[in-house]
Formats: sequence, structure tokens, C-alpha cells
Amino acid sequence: MNLDYLWNGFAVALTTQNLLIGLIGAFIGTMVGALPAIGPINGIALLLPIAYTMGLPPESTMILLAAIYCGAEYGGRISSILLNVPGDAGAVMTALDGNPMARQGRAGEALMLSGLASFVGGMIGATGLALFAPLLSGIAIGFGPAEYFVLMVFAFATLGSMVGSQPAKTLIGCVIGLMLATVGLDATSGAYRFTFNEPELGDGIEFVVLVIGLFSISEALLILENQAKGHTVIRNMGRMFARWSDVVRSTGATLRGSFIGFIVGVLPGTGASVSSAVSYTTEKRISDTEGTFGKGDVRGLAAPEAANNATACGAFVPMLTLGVPGSGTTAVMLGALMLYNIQPGPMLIAERPEIVGGLIASLFIGNILLLLLNLPLVNIFARLLTLPNWILVPGILILSIIGVYSSHASVFAVLLMLAIGMVGWLLRKAGFDMAPIILGFVLGNMMEVNLRNALAISGGDISILFQSKISLILWILAAAVAIIPAVLARRARQKKRLAAEVA
Repeated sequence: MNLDYLWNGFAVALTTQNLLIGLIGAFIGTMVGALPAIGPINGIALLLPIAYTMGLPPESTMILLAAIYCGAEYGGRISSILLNVPGDAGAVMTALDGNPMARQGRAGEALMLSGLASFVGGMIGATGLALFAPLLSGIAIGFGPAEYFVLMVFAFATLGSMVGSQPAKTLIGCVIGLMLATVGLDATSGAYRFTFNEPELGDGIEFVVLVIGLFSISEALLILENQAKGHTVIRNMGRMFARWSDVVRSTGATLRGSFIGFIVGVLPGTGASVSSAVSYTTEKRISDTEGTFGKGDVRGLAAPEAANNATACGAFVPMLTLGVPGSGTTAVMLGALMLYNIQPGPMLIAERPEIVGGLIASLFIGNILLLLLNLPLVNIFARLLTLPNWILVPGILILSIIGVYSSHASVFAVLLMLAIGMVGWLLRKAGFDMAPIILGFVLGNMMEVNLRNALAISGGDISILFQSKISLILWILAAAVAIIPAVLARRARQKKRLAAEVA
């Protein structure tokens, strides 16, 4: 296996500038993850236009964004354990056993164990990325426009069946994203679509405007609406070093969570919320022989934490090699690459090895930095959770406005961002997740372009979408992930009804 690109990547990541950028990103990501419900997407969306306007090279920008991403996965555990308020969706499962440990006066141990599990999961995920990204890239060379179109269909099918408890709303979110992607000038016909005679919409809805509006602005509105009630910082942190017996006891859970997280992360359209839930439920079935899960079991804490960070690395595999984001956060990072006119895909490793190698190398270095950064500074990060809303909300709004205006120098872009934020707030109140909208928006343009290219090659013959073996396999997989969960759920309801009738 040729890993020359990785060794060259270490040379890129270990430069003084990129080490400093990685450290700053890790620190910011940890703080963003520690703040309840903010999440890595908001941190990346806010800093992306700043990094772009600063003139950083693309490899440095990706190192910064990757450090924020991984740092947020680390930081999400802080509020989950101390306040029982998950920092992001992926940290929900961490609170199930982490917060009971804190209430038992073992907050320091819980933070230490979760930090170690996050480190192991991140390192295993980065290793898997380094080993499998080139292999998948080699396979992906056989992808043409038809195969890429079917791949997008598979990504949407995977998202609809695996994300959230309401797949219908997830699919509606994808459709909304697809519709937003059609706004602007049609590159093929030259016609303006859905611009409502507004010249500034001629180039379409800018990615940064959409992301900051949907996430940051709507989040600020939700924070104002849902004031925290009865949550206080746990002052008794306990010992800051975990017992060796607990470390040994949680080793199996950490390793299993790491492998599960990486595998789930590779699947397009999934994320840490899925992998943490799968790893936790799997570990509970394997290890919970005494009924201690949910009451402060270290294995219930270690499994989802390892899975979260392994997923963050695994999600880069489809993004870098196929141009398909593995999660909502990597969808934002995919847009970052496009800002530099770089198209992720099978040839990215060969054409821009400094970007792929530098990013993967930075994941190894970043996990070490995060471990060293998080353990001694837990008390400081915990104090961030005491910020009053009158400071937190204006800070989010000011950063959002500065980020959009610095990127576009347009008042219309700021107003559009605020309008999108209002719509996003209403959608979130209705139970919609924002990630499917972002995925639909990012994938929509690629889906349309590849479909048109495929039909142009075949002279309008739609059978080109079913001719290759890769296309047929992807169609079968898409049908399977769309149909099988519905069939299983229906059978489960029938068994439950029959059992009730017999009783």
C-alpha cells in the first residue's frame, strides 16, 4: 500500500503555521462543543468565511476545520456529563451514564474516561481513514456521471432510513435542500430559476448564508425561547484521574465503539448521533448483565464517546474519495473545498496529495493535542456553560453577521441569512433536522449535473443509469436501505399486536 501521500501530509501538518492553526481549531472546537446545542457545524460555518477571506491555503483551511470538527466531538461530552445537556446530537448517549457518574461525585473520572475513549476512537478512525481512503479511491475511479447520480440516490436513501426517528421529515428536509439548490442561473439553459427577479439571487443561494442562517440564527432563537431551567454546574468534580480498573473495564467497549463508529461514519448521510446510538445499544446488549447501564457504568460512557470521534474521521472517507459528505459537518467542509474550486473525488489524492495527506496527518496530531488540551482545562471549559443568555445570544448573532458580511460584502446576504434563520427556527420547532437540508443542498447540484451529463452521453437514454455493475449494486443497496427498515418496523408492530391479542 502506497502511503507516500500520508508521509508528505505529516510534512504539511507539522509546519509551524499548520500546527498553530490545528491547535487554535482544537481549542475553538472544544469550546463550541461544550456549549449546549451549538455543535461543530456552527463553529465551522462561522470560521469558514473568516479563513477564506484571510487567504489561507486550502490545506490549512481544511486542517483548521477538521480540528474544529474533532474538537467539538471532544467538547460535547463536557455539558453532557456536567449538566446532562448534550453539546450536540452525538453527545446524547454520553449523558446516559456520564451524568449519573457526575451526580455520584465522579465527574472528574467521567471526564477523564470520556477523554481517553475519545482519543482512542479518534486515532482508530484516523488510521482507518489513512488505510481505506486510497483503496476506496481506487475503486471509485470506475465512477462516471451515471454512477455518481445513483450514488446520490443511495446517499439520500441511507439518510432517510437511518437518521432520526422521523424519516418522513428527514426526506422532506432533503427535498427542501434540493429545491434550494435549484435557485439561480441554470448552467445548461442559461435561464434564471426561482430568483423572483432579484439580481443577487442570480448566482444562487450562497452556501455560507444558508448554513449560518439555518444553524446559528435558528439556534440563537431557540436559546432565547428555551431558557435553561434548574441546571447548575456540578462543583464537585471529584478526582481528575480515572481508576485503572475502570480504564481496563472500559477497554473492550472503547474498541468496539471505535470500530462501529468508523463503519457508520463511512456511510454517506449518517453521523455521530447514529453511531453513538448504535454503539451504546450494542454495548448494552453485550455487557449489561447486571443492569448497570444508565446508572453510571463506565462502559456505557466509553462506547458512544469512542464512536463519536471515530465517526468524525470515518465521515471524511466518502467526502474525500467520492465527493459525498458522510455527515452534515462534512457537507459544510465539502462546500469549503468548493470555495477553492477543488472537487473531491477519486483523483483528489493524486492531484492534491497535500490536502488529503495534510488533513489525515492533522487528525493524528489533533487527537494528541486534544487529549493534552482537554484533560487539564476541563474546569475552565465547564465555566463557559455559566455564560448568561444575554451574552451568548448576541455573541452568536454578531459573529454570524460579521461572517456573512465579510464573505459577501452584501446587506442582502445578511438579510437573507436572517430570513433563512427564521424559517430554520420554525422548521426546528416543527421537529425538522437541519442536516438533511444541508445535505440536499450540497448534493442537489452534483446530482443534477451528473444526471444531465449521463443523459447527454447516452443521447437521452435513461437506461444508462442501470447499465454498469456499480450502478446496479447501488440501486439494490438504495432500495434495500429504503425498504427493509419499513418492513422490519411493520413486522414488529404486527408481533406486538398479536402478543396483545393473545394476552
